[in-house]
Amino acid sequence: MTEAVVSIKHLQKNFGKTQALKDITFDVQPGEVFGFIGPNGAGKSTTIRTLLGILRATGGSATIFGQDVWRDAVAIHRRIAYVPGDVYLWPNLSGGEAIDLFLKLNGQKHDARTDELIKLFELDVRKKCRTYSKGNRQKVALIAAFATDAELYIFDEPTSGLDPLMEELFQKQVLALKQAGKSVLLSSHILSEVERMCDRIGIIRDGKIVETGSLADMRKLSRTNITVVTKQDAAAVAQLPAVHAYAPASDVANKATFAVDSEQLGDVISFLSAKEILSLQSTSPTLEDLFLRYYETEGGNGDAQ
Repeated sequence: MTEAVVSIKHLQKNFGKTQALKDITFDVQPGEVFGFIGPNGAGKSTTIRTLLGILRATGGSATIFGQDVWRDAVAIHRRIAYVPGDVYLWPNLSGGEAIDLFLKLNGQKHDARTDELIKLFELDVRKKCRTYSKGNRQKVALIAAFATDAELYIFDEPTSGLDPLMEELFQKQVLALKQAGKSVLLSSHILSEVERMCDRIGIIRDGKIVETGSLADMRKLSRTNITVVTKQDAAAVAQLPAVHAYAPASDVANKATFAVDSEQLGDVISFLSAKEILSLQSTSPTLEDLFLRYYETEGGNGDAQ
């Protein structure tokens, strides 16, 4: 079996008496885009800073390329590209000079690919970094990262401050990395962003991983929304254990909307068929539906960052 590019097992991190990370376990496979999702304060950035060797873990283990993230941080950094959610730049350098410096630090050179990315992201590289908005500072880091030939790309809320067109461009560039066989760890709270790009996702809640897997697998455990009109009264469907939030329509006879546990959808459709279905519309669960299912119980946020 191919060795995971990133391997985290029971990672813990304490800040004094505050336990920011309680139990983080997931991996990122070669050529995979892994989405790491959770609300602000759940522990995403703390996990990534530990992976980068900025913070030292209190317990558990974390490796990148089979190397310890704390002990071998320098060697690991030669093979990765990283973009944080809030980029700070040298105020007296121009945007172009900052990009070139980032590339030089990674042993790379400014080339045609760099120029292409500057044009795509519509960045005026002649301006001083001190004049840049937050979105333009993000562009500098993203251009430098995408221009770097790395083995692993780590993005921590990378589209913060970007307009929708630039967000879409970012997504296209990540998908291009995926096609090139690169590995990507993407931390985000923008669920549509994760849904479009990621092969697998991990959901973090209060410093713990509560679920990992492919979106398709997770959808099987989520609920499908149904709108149905039947010839006969089908209100008894609300009594089935797999049916939730049943709501009859007030304007159309024998019309109702409800949610169904996806793994029991066939049984519910069979029940409705006996009531003579006139129309039926089903909506597959989205990542947002799944995410909210884990956070609809009390207190989804922890103290971590």
